[in-house]
Amino acid sequence: MCGRYSVVIDEAKLRKQFTKDLVTPTGGLPTNYNMAPTQDGLVITDREPGQLSAFRWGLVPFWAKDLKIGARMINARREGIEDKSSFRKPIRERRCLVIGDSFYEWKREGGSKTPFRILPTDDTLLVMAGIWESWSPKDGGDTVYTYSIITGPPNKEMTSIHDRMPMLLTTAEQQGAWLDRDADLPAILDLLATPPDGTLKTYPVSQEVGNVRNNGPRLHEPSA
Repeated sequence: MCGRYSVVIDEAKLRKQFTKDLVTPTGGLPTNYNMAPTQDGLVITDREPGQLSAFRWGLVPFWAKDLKIGARMINARREGIEDKSSFRKPIRERRCLVIGDSFYEWKREGGSKTPFRILPTDDTLLVMAGIWESWSPKDGGDTVYTYSIITGPPNKEMTSIHDRMPMLLTTAEQQGAWLDRDADLPAILDLLATPPDGTLKTYPVSQEVGNVRNNGPRLHEPSA
């Protein structure tokens, strides 16, 4: 699974990787070294491919009674995603790129767990395949936009750490295809492939990342 990641984004790198005309959130780019479920993350959607938007992490289906279900739907398994009731419509009609710089995963060793930071070897921004949804409360309150990160089997770098990982879209061609609203389902599902070996680099970090109250640059520092 993917239960924590970081959003530490240099705007110049962002515009170079996507487009110089990308519209960013009012107030500038937020920084979060310890992104946790139900917090707002940054996405680029198929509806607004020229805009970076802040959506709540944890997909809430339009039919949900409240937002609580979102905390349990931060990830969507790629296997059978097209048939699951909560995901079958979003995978066809509401896809997004989830933007960050790295994600965290815990490696089990005996009775302990060691957190690792995982990031692209080429120092580009991390682009994870996602789906999104809009949810409106029955009392007429504001619409809430949410997302889920799609996960699948690990590549070589991740195998020794965990048996799941986010599905990454590492090229501009893949990212454009993912946001193509005219793409058919088989073509979309083909994009959800385990990233090639050598795509990622990893190193252990402090146990502090396990507590959502902890934040800041120290969480990116290699552990002793």
